[in-house]
Amino acid sequence: MSWLAAATTTPPPEAAQQAIGYPTLFLLVLIGALVPVVPTGALVSSAAVVAFHQTAPFALALVFATASPAAFLGDVALYWLGRRGMGSRNGSRWLEAIRARAPEDRLTQAQQKLADHGVAVLVLSRLVPAGRIPVMLACLMAGWPLRRFARGNLPACLAWAVTYQLIGILGGSLFAEPWQGVVAAVVLTVAISGAPGVWRRIRGTARAQTDTHGPV
Repeated sequence: MSWLAAATTTPPPEAAQQAIGYPTLFLLVLIGALVPVVPTGALVSSAAVVAFHQTAPFALALVFATASPAAFLGDVALYWLGRRGMGSRNGSRWLEAIRARAPEDRLTQAQQKLADHGVAVLVLSRLVPAGRIPVMLACLMAGWPLRRFARGNLPACLAWAVTYQLIGILGGSLFAEPWQGVVAAVVLTVAISGAPGVWRRIRGTARAQTDTHGPV
C-alpha cells in the first residue's frame, strides 16, 4: 500500500508547476516593473500559453490574478522611489534610471498628452511599447501625488495583463505543444516591444539623410 500513500501525498505535475510557477511569475513581473529591462509582457504571454494547455479550470485566471497586482505594485514602488528622488537635492539612482529610459522627444510627447488627456494617457501608456517610463516621468515632473498615480495605474495594469494574456492564448491555440506556443508568444511580444525603437531609428536615419543631402 506504500504506492497508494505516495500517490496521495505526491502532488500531480500541474499542481507542482502552479506551486512554483505563480510565485515565480509574480516575482519576475514585480522585478520587471522596477527594472524596465525585463520583458514582463513576454513572461505573461508565456505563462498564459502554459495555462492554456493545462486542465485546471482557473489557470488563466490565476495568471491574470498574479501578473496584474505584481505589475501594479512594481509600478507604484518605482513611482514612489522616483518621487523620493525628485524631492532629494542629489536625486537618486532610481530617478536617473527612469530618466535614462525616457528620451527627450518621448518625454515631451508624454508631457503634452498628459496635460491634454490626464489619466487616460497613463492607462494607455502600458499598452504602448516603451510608453510606460516616459509617461511615469511626465507624472513625476507634473507633481502627481502617489495616490493619483496609483488610481490611474490600476486599470493600466489590468488592461496590460489582459492584452499579453490574449497574445499567449493566441500562441497556445495555434500550436499543439506548449513550448511551441511559448516561442511564438515570446517572438511576438519581443517584436511588438522592439517595433517603436526600430521605427525611430529608421525615421532618424531618413531625417539625417534629408538634412545632409537635402530633399530629393
